[in-house]
Amino acid sequence: MGTPDFSVPALEKIAQVHDVVGVVTQQDRPKGRGNKVQFPPVKEKAVALNIPVYQPEKVKAPEFVQQLREMKPDVIVVIAFGQIVSKEILDMPQYGCINVHASLLPKYRGAAPIQWAVIDGEKESGVTTMYMAEGIDTGDMIDKAVIPLAEDETGGSLFDKLADVGAELIVETLDKLEKGTAVRTPQNEAEATHVGKITKDFGKIDFAKSAVEIERLIRGLNPWPSAFTTMDGKTLKIWRGEVLDCETTQQPGTVLSADKKGIQVATGKGVLNILELQLEGKKRMEVQAFLNGYEVTAKRLGE
Repeated sequence: MGTPDFSVPALEKIAQVHDVVGVVTQQDRPKGRGNKVQFPPVKEKAVALNIPVYQPEKVKAPEFVQQLREMKPDVIVVIAFGQIVSKEILDMPQYGCINVHASLLPKYRGAAPIQWAVIDGEKESGVTTMYMAEGIDTGDMIDKAVIPLAEDETGGSLFDKLADVGAELIVETLDKLEKGTAVRTPQNEAEATHVGKITKDFGKIDFAKSAVEIERLIRGLNPWPSAFTTMDGKTLKIWRGEVLDCETTQQPGTVLSADKKGIQVATGKGVLNILELQLEGKKRMEVQAFLNGYEVTAKRLGE
């Protein structure tokens, strides 16, 4: 059971060593400018692998639960599926429902653990496989894989790394389940943190925050939903920046200077140097190219 790109490497790996009797995913949705109906990424891969695909509107619906029961699954692997799985389904397979979660549980339970790890400035992240329980990401842990975060890590780059790490880890976990060597480790509730879903509005930059916090937000929300501000009444997405080792007494959001090395902006603490950006209606570009057509000095961003 899975839906987005993140679930695809795991499906591929599992299908190489196990008999996947079915793939359950979300329904096809219209996407993009043409509003064309598109398959979820997991469905695309399942079709390519000749695996039967099921797309119930509600996975808890009695008729689908019965259909699932008829498949007689030994185990159900759930990765970024997007629906709550009922207790009836959780109790169905012999080896349980196993979830692949993109954080080192019990830290970062919830919907957006990858982006939050970057935004919070974590030095490492990883993947946890766990038995699913009725609570959100509360089940007993089985295996973990830890990876360091690069200095320039983005939400997108970490997403790709953890998708691959998760694919390797779930195959190891399934092997242990089959051999009876999987160890259950309860989560320490005292250490649990929960992160909510990220919306587009979350990317609005508050220049009163420190340059360090803003730079991490930019990386964490790259490629979606992206960090942004406004300039001359237009939305200005910031794709890449750096923290300069200097201070300023200027008001947060004030453009201090702009040259081929970047656009330097005052923040609540320190200076943010913008390196790559995208003005509403224009392409994403490096600062040098952007400054060929725009005068930005003596402006305040976010007004």
